[in-house]
Amino acid sequence: MNTIISFLRDQDIEWEQLDTSTIVAVLPGTHKQRISVSLSAGGSALVINAFVARNPDENHEAVYRWLLERNRRQFVVAFSLDHLGDIYLTGRIPLENLSESEFDLILGSVLEYADNSFNSILELGFASAIAKEWTWRTSRGLPTDNLAAFRHLATGNSEQGSEK
Repeated sequence: MNTIISFLRDQDIEWEQLDTSTIVAVLPGTHKQRISVSLSAGGSALVINAFVARNPDENHEAVYRWLLERNRRQFVVAFSLDHLGDIYLTGRIPLENLSESEFDLILGSVLEYADNSFNSILELGFASAIAKEWTWRTSRGLPTDNLAAFRHLATGNSEQGSEK
């Protein structure tokens, strides 16, 4: 755990040690604002768990297919589901000789996969809720800045289907 703590301090990454074998780090994303990563050292392995999105409201088959197709190309971590259907990135790597450069690669992979997949997962699994939220906000003159990536899902939007 010393290598992990040293790296997190050096990189000025927000983190908290929950007990002697578990640290939760928070990575800043672009699409997903905060990515919480649980790092648990047990026996000879480091277990990585990062929450990505809650159980999709709709279109489960398309969401799961999309996740599985991504798993084929990913390094260190893979998409998985918990007992509630929530989406995580999970991985297990040997602790033996874990270097800061390897740990950097691990956190970089988690950040890239969680952040770059977030909008696609939302679009596939929450399109109806996003469209309703857009309509509700615009009907009340509320900002839609954080929904801008989903403008094409808004019903009755003149820019529906256009590329950004």
